[in-house]
Amino acid sequence: MNILMIHPHDVFSKEEPWTIRIINIAVEFKKNNHAVKIVYFPLEYKPRQRNSYMQDIEFIPLCRKVGIKPYLNNTRFLYKLCQWADIIHFQKCFYHAALPALINGFLSGKPIHYDWDDWEIKIFHYSARQPWLVGIFLSAMERFIPLLCDSVSVSSERLRQECIKYGVQPERIAMAPVGADLKLFNPNVSGIRVKERYNIEAPLIIYVGQLHGGQYAEQFVRAAKIILNQNPRVNFMVVGGGYRLEELKNLSEDLDLSQNIIFTGAVLHKETPLYLAAADIAVACFEDNDITRCKSPLKIAEYLASGKPIVASDVGEVKRMLGGAGILTVPGDAQDLASGIMKILDDEPLKKRLSCKARERAEEIYNWERTSQNLLNVYKLSFNDCLKK
Repeated sequence: MNILMIHPHDVFSKEEPWTIRIINIAVEFKKNNHAVKIVYFPLEYKPRQRNSYMQDIEFIPLCRKVGIKPYLNNTRFLYKLCQWADIIHFQKCFYHAALPALINGFLSGKPIHYDWDDWEIKIFHYSARQPWLVGIFLSAMERFIPLLCDSVSVSSERLRQECIKYGVQPERIAMAPVGADLKLFNPNVSGIRVKERYNIEAPLIIYVGQLHGGQYAEQFVRAAKIILNQNPRVNFMVVGGGYRLEELKNLSEDLDLSQNIIFTGAVLHKETPLYLAAADIAVACFEDNDITRCKSPLKIAEYLASGKPIVASDVGEVKRMLGGAGILTVPGDAQDLASGIMKILDDEPLKKRLSCKARERAEEIYNWERTSQNLLNVYKLSFNDCLKK
């Protein structure tokens, strides 16, 4: 099967790490002997920028500038690629990728698949960093795209229910939660280099994630303050970058935690396992809202694969993902988060049990191989229907 995958962001930039999903799914498709091409939109597009190749996957850059000319050029270029494809797969509802995918899918008569991994309009309203007219357009796109596609994949049960409410047939919906690369993230990775780099000797509590809209790392900082009042030897680390990084640093200074919390900034995804390996406990804290109810958080899948005891807020898919491999806490409650962390810190047998259970969950469910197979199953349904027409 020839699979054309389209992502609205830059798959090669650590500033846009949400492209991890499409790359890992593509790699799994290649392992199953499918031909894959990924169209992406670089942050800094250069005219006549060349295609690149990684693991026999062709990466094709297009311009993301706002304007009629680049949009028409992209649409025309994608039409040629759609002639090659058996399935057109696009992720997220952003117009510069979604509309050309839909138009060319209809023109070429090829089945179209929409990968809905986040409720983007909710994230938009949370971050409020764009004009309100953009929000209206984004809301309309996200509302109607599932109905225009032959199949949809969702990362959570909440998004599945939204699709059904919109009128998508349940058999056309594939559950496709985030996964982890089980080789890259595993309990045998050494964290010695990270500990030496930051001179860490005491227990380390870690938070990993992009520090953009819809993230709640400030709870982690406030929980650190509570824990350090009782145990000043514990170290804390925030791994990730984004426009909220300075805000978090300022909060740590206000709470007099500058010497106790390490902010690494953005790191390459392939280096994340080294940081997790150095940690004793991994934290995923959230509020309870429409954004978090729709997520299957990537950080949790990678914590599981790394065999880390996890403390996480009980919201959305989190409880289902942990499956007993961690401590659940009240969403938005820094005190309860701190209590969960201290419970594991003070109980070595519990730490070991949670570590073993975590890796089991990743191997059984939360890995990219299983997610990609769910996608292939729903692709085949759409592809066979097109053949019958």
